[in-house]
Amino acid sequence: MSLPNAPIERIIRKAGAERVSEGAVEELKDAVEEVGEEIARDAIEMADHAGRKTVKASDVEMSAER
Repeated sequence: MSLPNAPIERIIRKAGAERVSEGAVEELKDAVEEVGEEIARDAIEMADHAGRKTVKASDVEMSAER
């Protein structure tokens, strides 16, 4: 699954960019997806370790802090 470009471009603009290339959007999108997947995998492991099938917000929060 791929994230839409518009929210990624908004993130870059919110950070202060006046202009944003499509290449920049694609690179940030790839990075966000990669980090997001790592956080999700870690959160799944935390839920599994706790004996749950459901991943909770706290699992994601703890995983993101690592």
